[in-house]
Amino acid sequence: MDEKTFAPLAERMRPNTLDEFIGQKHLIYPDSFLVRAISSGTLNSCIFYGPPGSGKTTLANIIAHTSNGIFKRLNAVSSGVGEAKEIISQARSDMQMYGKRTYLLLDECHRWSKSQSDSVLQAIEDGSIVFIGSTTENPFISMTRAIVSRCKVFEFRPLTTDDVLVALRRALTDPRGYGGQKVDCSDEILKYIASISGGDIRSALNTLEMAVNTTPMDKNDVVVVTKQIVSACVQNSMVGMDESTFYDNLSAFCKSLRGSDTDAALYYCQKLLASGCDPRIIARRLIAHSSEDIGMADSNALLMSTMALNSCEKVGMPECNLTLAHAIIYVCEAEKSNSVLNAMHAADDDARNHPEATVPNHLKNHPTGYSDGHKKYLYPHNFGGYVKQQYLPDVLKDRVYYVPGKNGKEANLKRKKDKFK
Repeated sequence: MDEKTFAPLAERMRPNTLDEFIGQKHLIYPDSFLVRAISSGTLNSCIFYGPPGSGKTTLANIIAHTSNGIFKRLNAVSSGVGEAKEIISQARSDMQMYGKRTYLLLDECHRWSKSQSDSVLQAIEDGSIVFIGSTTENPFISMTRAIVSRCKVFEFRPLTTDDVLVALRRALTDPRGYGGQKVDCSDEILKYIASISGGDIRSALNTLEMAVNTTPMDKNDVVVVTKQIVSACVQNSMVGMDESTFYDNLSAFCKSLRGSDTDAALYYCQKLLASGCDPRIIARRLIAHSSEDIGMADSNALLMSTMALNSCEKVGMPECNLTLAHAIIYVCEAEKSNSVLNAMHAADDDARNHPEATVPNHLKNHPTGYSDGHKKYLYPHNFGGYVKQQYLPDVLKDRVYYVPGKNGKEANLKRKKDKFK
């Protein structure tokens, strides 16, 4: 018996051709760059990044099979330089003997260190392998610049509920799935499974498989899948949320922070987490709003938010949820001020619209012309910590970007600035 018979449903149902591929319509559509490159076998090294279950590994498999190449797979968590070098050596041999390209899929590629990444650079450059990195992290942030610069990056988006439904319906009718069995699973139940999958086809198929395999046949030899059975198969039921709903809830969360509604912010945070949202997304929004909506009125909000992100990265769920709640309450209850945001925008406008502005002579790294009566730089500490002198370029010397608000600690800052005018 074929060993794939015993493989999980998600593996058995993995698409083998572009026609079977589900989702990512911004990348996979007739005559798109990616489709043309795959069909012609000319795709070079690339990186796929996006959420779990969105088709990154599946598309890599399709690329290798469509191009009649040799497919090798490594996981960055468990593999090292030795395994990569062995694959590269074999790839060069196969290219010489059989004229076949080797496609190396590296799952979780952001986990490779610089030395590990360097081990494949030469092979990517000379075409010995076609490197396909797969990651849930933004490669421009999480990967070495040398690797990213040699690859074309494709961003995978979360799958919609309709995308997941296509996969579930196919699994019930396809011989690779339950096409040869009598399974009664209504469209309503399929939609329920899709809604709790968080846009993850693998998760949805795993749920369907567990429900079918653990349900005995009735007297008519039919497996009847009910909502109760599905719910029992999902230990931690997730809140169903498509892409549009996700961003609506994230927007409501941000506006609740700005509006000082602690209860609403806590609610939207928990709803987002229950939908499978990465807690780091919430922490990053807290950091942004700590400067945008609180700023100098209470700078401790930024510290609290930064520590919440640190907790998400170092501790993880579910423990970091408590830290997020702590930071959310602080940010909501803090005094509000948008003076930092206004100052940033005002300074940015001048920086972009006045290219002629130059650094005053006395502030330059190598000032000149002191003998001609130009002003000298005044060292503030020689004057008790502050001395009035011009810092902005001549054309902007009277500009005022930061105007302290009247709330929180900024009230004291306003009095201080008024004193030094």
